[in-house]
Amino acid sequence: MRDIPVGVKGTFTMTVKEEHLASTINPTLPPVLATGWMIVMMEQAAMDAMRDYLEPGEASVGVGINVQHLAATPIGHVVKAEAELVKVEGRKLEFKVSAFDEVESIGVGTHQRAVIQSSKFSERLASKIKR
Repeated sequence: MRDIPVGVKGTFTMTVKEEHLASTINPTLPPVLATGWMIVMMEQAAMDAMRDYLEPGEASVGVGINVQHLAATPIGHVVKAEAELVKVEGRKLEFKVSAFDEVESIGVGTHQRAVIQSSKFSERLASKIKR
């Protein structure tokens, strides 16, 4: 992994569709962007921030998330997630993350990722697969 400078930023933008709604997961929930999808967007923004710093054969995995979902977003809205690298400890990275819909801030928090060697990760995963 090349040195990643603190302060590097990434983004991810998505239009909320039916498959992103909490009510699709559980019909008793309202038809708004599910928290899980907001988190996916925040992870994608963090990966965007670090994309140019990974070496061939490296990838990253999420290892922690601490977010608040502050406001509901209806279907059809464009949501933008942002991530800013705030700390690097070896192969572990911490990002400040946020998300906004067309009206307001909908989420804030932190997200941690670890840089991995894809081949070693695949080997370890393969050892857990039931035959």
